[in-house]
Amino acid sequence: MYGAVDPVYMLMLIKRLGPDYIVWDREATIRFLRPGRAALHARFRVTDEELAAVRAALPAPGDRTDRHWAVELVDGEGEVHAVVKKAIYIRRK
Repeated sequence: MYGAVDPVYMLMLIKRLGPDYIVWDREATIRFLRPGRAALHARFRVTDEELAAVRAALPAPGDRTDRHWAVELVDGEGEVHAVVKKAIYIRRK
């Protein structure tokens, strides 16, 4: 389950922040709540407000921060099977 969601937030942030930022996966945890015996899906969101907050936190070259996001792996009935929490390192070039 983790492999399905691992790089998504990092790739989204690389694309949305653009070439003035370095983005790395810093750490992740997964909490398994029930077996994933059916097809699962996840919804990834990085809002414009979150991007604005990242940019505001990194006004000068070399500034860096860690940001955290969580995503749920959900079946067709809406039951959560796992929760993945990601810490993403972001640095202004």
